[in-house]
Amino acid sequence: MPDFNHAYIGNLVIQAQSGSSEAFAELYATTYNHIYNYSRHYLRDAYMAQDAVQETYISALKNINNLKDPSLFVAWLNQIAFHVCYDMTRKNRPDTVNPELLELVLDEKPDHNPDEHYEDKEELEAVKKAVSSLPFLEQQVIVMRFYNEMKLEDIAAALSCSRSSVKRYILSGKKRLEAILGKEGRRNVF
Repeated sequence: MPDFNHAYIGNLVIQAQSGSSEAFAELYATTYNHIYNYSRHYLRDAYMAQDAVQETYISALKNINNLKDPSLFVAWLNQIAFHVCYDMTRKNRPDTVNPELLELVLDEKPDHNPDEHYEDKEELEAVKKAVSSLPFLEQQVIVMRFYNEMKLEDIAAALSCSRSSVKRYILSGKKRLEAILGKEGRRNVF
């Protein structure tokens, strides 16, 4: 992630919350490249990325008064961008889960075949709910890797982190998914 001056950004947020369009324009100028690069890597399409950036900043402008800690603007903006990109990919894809994601929570018992349950809506919803309950970075990495089928290098570039960090997030996300799905009684299905 780029090195932002969070005190400066926090001050701009306070001004924008008071109605200063110049302050919001400065927030936009300061964070645009970061949000565009993230969206471009996530969506893998320059035109869709520009649409995502536009929706991200519209949402940020509409909801800026809901931000309690102005110094967290960049993290908050990242979450908005993630949800915008995620929604855009869902609109362009059928409502499915990558089989590789199901294998993350596979029960090793031979009589449990994830392919048999792949289209079962209840199980699909359980997996989606489990993924959405993950901590933000784990959720992003799991979605990028298994829903968007992005390479580790592309995920690392989108999140501005190392490839090894991406692997760590996948591993910790996998463990959490196994715990969540097992806790909800879903373990026996996979």
